[in-house]
Amino acid sequence: MHSKLQKLDGLDMEMYVISGDQPEEQKQLYKELEDFFGKSLPFVSDPELELIDQIGMKNGDVAYRGYAILDSNGQVVLKKVNDNWGVELDKTVEDIKKAYEEIQK
Repeated sequence: MHSKLQKLDGLDMEMYVISGDQPEEQKQLYKELEDFFGKSLPFVSDPELELIDQIGMKNGDVAYRGYAILDSNGQVVLKKVNDNWGVELDKTVEDIKKAYEEIQK
């Protein structure tokens, strides 16, 4: 995904990686991604899975893999549980752009 972030250029939204990992773990991954791709999305640490649960992506003691869009009021507009979202990036981008267009109306 990080190598293809430009596919989401033009969308007026902030993007983050949210995980249950501790900040120290996220900092290391952020640095590795930045070193490899030249950039990285910012990370949000949610070790108690509170935000992840609010989004509907909690799976027991871990988070589902996937993606979500929240509107400016914090309401979930799109939620997709998908372990292959990065492999299926064209479909992921299509879903994100469609949801984005809906909230712009």
